[in-house]
Amino acid sequence: MFDPVHLRTFLAVASTLNFTQAAQQLGISQPSVSQHVRRLEEAAGRQLLLRDTRVVTLTDNGEAMAGFARSILAAHDEAASYFTGTAMRGRLRFGAADDLALAQLPVVLRAFRQLHPRINLELTVTQTRTLMRRLEANQLDLVFIKEFPGETVGRVVRRDRLVWIGLPGTQVRADEPIPLITYTAPSVSRVTALRVLAESGRSWKITCKTLEVNGVLAAARAGIGVAVFPSSLVPADLQALPASVGLPELGDIDFTLLSNPRSPVEPVEALTSAILGQPFAARPAAPPAPAPG
Repeated sequence: MFDPVHLRTFLAVASTLNFTQAAQQLGISQPSVSQHVRRLEEAAGRQLLLRDTRVVTLTDNGEAMAGFARSILAAHDEAASYFTGTAMRGRLRFGAADDLALAQLPVVLRAFRQLHPRINLELTVTQTRTLMRRLEANQLDLVFIKEFPGETVGRVVRRDRLVWIGLPGTQVRADEPIPLITYTAPSVSRVTALRVLAESGRSWKITCKTLEVNGVLAAARAGIGVAVFPSSLVPADLQALPASVGLPELGDIDFTLLSNPRSPVEPVEALTSAILGQPFAARPAAPPAPAPG
């Protein structure tokens, strides 16, 4: 309904209140300015300017049109930039293992979205094996997961050590089953815990089985058992249990990025580079202490 050229001309007149100055600002002739304003008034069906030989003023409808014109032109410029620019755009379906999402990942994703605002980033946070299934089913483009060294198929971001975690001062009696906090299957940390316990001849009982990392940490903070966790991600209010507790070594784990070969390469590589540039070793903060009383 409203030609963007006519709107730009009208805004130039509205800002200068002078047809000659508006023409100079736009680099067009004064008759063209008058023609653009007249056509905009015809399209609106309202008088937008009051003018005589000396003074130009905006009518009430002109004031309203100036506000609409700014909004319309801003949307027009954004659309033109979107469809003619070179910035990356589209959808990026990214999945992360929930414990890996505790550290720098939120900061990385926030910075990535600011740098690439035209990419619609869709985040899935769940267990590693579930993410791999969704990647294979073409439901995700890139996943940040945990893999066993020697079995890694993704790009290694870093290697970490798996540790037993619990409350400070946790003790485990050698003659009693180990109270185990674990994810539901499938789970890398669950597989590791059960394997090393079986190999060392230790018995266990599962005191908490949960779908997500917050459940693991809540159970550990409640003191109802021990859990397996990457050493660099242990929260400040929990601790990696020392060797003196008598639990078997768990070995290492790789943090890796695995991409979908059917997905657009450019946005996947951009997020991969952003993640590879981070150490992913910060200790997550402890939850706030409850208010007294």
